[in-house]
Amino acid sequence: MRILEIRRHSMRHKPGSHLTPAGVTLAALAGRDSGPFHQVITSTLPRAGETAVAMGQNVDRMIEALGNLPGDVFAGLQWPAPFAKVAQIVARQGACARFAAQQAQLWAEIAEQLPVSQRALIITHGGFIELGAIGCLPGADHSTWGGAIGYCEGVRLSWDAGGFTRCEMLRMPQAHRLIEN
Repeated sequence: MRILEIRRHSMRHKPGSHLTPAGVTLAALAGRDSGPFHQVITSTLPRAGETAVAMGQNVDRMIEALGNLPGDVFAGLQWPAPFAKVAQIVARQGACARFAAQQAQLWAEIAEQLPVSQRALIITHGGFIELGAIGCLPGADHSTWGGAIGYCEGVRLSWDAGGFTRCEMLRMPQAHRLIEN
């Protein structure tokens, strides 16, 4: 079995692209309960790489598709939204469904490249995680997955026998749970 841990970047001051000091602290907290990782992959946006580093990880690869949300997907997603709402949007088979499938395919390729019994960390963005996780496990009961992913939160996906088999929510302590873009 291979494991993908997919987390949202930490806190920043909008419209800036860099982490705040509190964001660095939060990412360090997330990093204490993560790893070790065979590979660390982030979007190309600075806050994603900074989050990985603050978590105590070295970035091995950056992928633009982990940080480029098309305008029609952003408009259709209505993020932040709970997983159940995002699943309803994906079920309509529009731009969000296509994007969910693209993220799921990208994540599957990453999982397939991992050696057996290894783990990868992916740092991406809000909306990407909800769509991608639903794309990976479209038949799951998404109503049990909870609300939108906050800073440094995410999912842990298990990959076995050529497919995703399980999704575990990775939530931060309530005092740190912020969802803002």
